[in-house]
Amino acid sequence: MNDHNSVRKPTGFIYLASQSPRRRQLLDQIGVRCELLLPRADEDAEALEAERPGELPADYVERVTLAKLQAARARLKCSGLPQAPILCADTTVALGRRILGKPVDEAEAAATLALLSGRTHRVITAVAVGVGRRERFAVSVSRVHVAPMPAQAIDAYVAGGEPFGKAGSYAIQSMFSAWIERIEGSYSGIMGLPLFETAQLLRDVGIGI
Repeated sequence: MNDHNSVRKPTGFIYLASQSPRRRQLLDQIGVRCELLLPRADEDAEALEAERPGELPADYVERVTLAKLQAARARLKCSGLPQAPILCADTTVALGRRILGKPVDEAEAAATLALLSGRTHRVITAVAVGVGRRERFAVSVSRVHVAPMPAQAIDAYVAGGEPFGKAGSYAIQSMFSAWIERIEGSYSGIMGLPLFETAQLLRDVGIGI
C-alpha cells in the first residue's frame, strides 16, 4: 500500500466513481454508504482505460485508477455537490505481461477464455481514495487457477453474455466459477474491490467501518 498523503476527515458517506454494480454491492457489504459520481455525457470514460504500448499490467492498473480519480475530482468540483471522499478502482486480468481487457465481441471473449483455460493468471485491482488534494492508494494481486475448459463450455459461457464488460471475459461470481480450481488472494478483489484494502483506506479518511 502506498500512502500518497495521510488524512483524516470524518464524513458520513463517500462518492463511488464507478459504474460497476458489484463495487457498490461490496461497499454495502461492509456498511459503507455511497453516492454514485459517474462520468458526464461529455466525458470519454473509455479513453482512460486505453492501453499504452509495452505497459505492464501493474503499471496500467495504477495509472488508470489514478486517472479515474483525477477525472472524478474534476467532476465533483463542477457539480456543486457536497465534499466527501471519492473512491475509484480498476481491475485488470494479466497473463504474464499481457493485459486481458474487456472483450469487444464474442470471438475475442472466446479467445480470451481459451487462453485462460488450464492456466494460472493474475487479477490486479487498484483502489484509490481521494479527499481534496490528498489521496491514498492500494493494490491487491490475486492468482486464479483455471481448470481446462472444453470448447463447448467456453461457447456456452460466451453465448450467455456474461463475458462482456468484464476484464478477462469472466466474472468470478458467475458460472465460470465451476472451472476455477482455486484462488490465492482476495475473492472480493477479483470481483472488483478488495474489501480489506478498501476498508483500510476508508478508515484513514474517517469512514467508520
